[in-house]
Amino acid sequence: MSTHVVYAIVRAGGRQEKVSVGDLVTLDRIQVAAGSTIELPALLLVDGETVTSAADELAKVKVTAEVVENLRGPKIVIQKYKNKTGYKKRMGFRASLTKVKVTSIA
Repeated sequence: MSTHVVYAIVRAGGRQEKVSVGDLVTLDRIQVAAGSTIELPALLLVDGETVTSAADELAKVKVTAEVVENLRGPKIVIQKYKNKTGYKKRMGFRASLTKVKVTSIA
């Protein structure tokens, strides 16, 4: 039983993500409109039994993705407190994110 698996490791948003065709991936905010396409740089390509990691061969690989939506992540609450001094500080943070769908690995 042999399955032909194709996936790539791409650099996206300062991190590395494992993607295959049809995957939805959430990245740090990319300044593009929803519905447009972007190209992600590949760091590794696995095509069945073949693993490609050479830089000159990876330059030919194109991983394209379609921007589904721009959104914001969940709110993270940051609290600081020091005992016996009356010091309390409370802040919140929401990350700006972009959700993309991988359309092709070629």
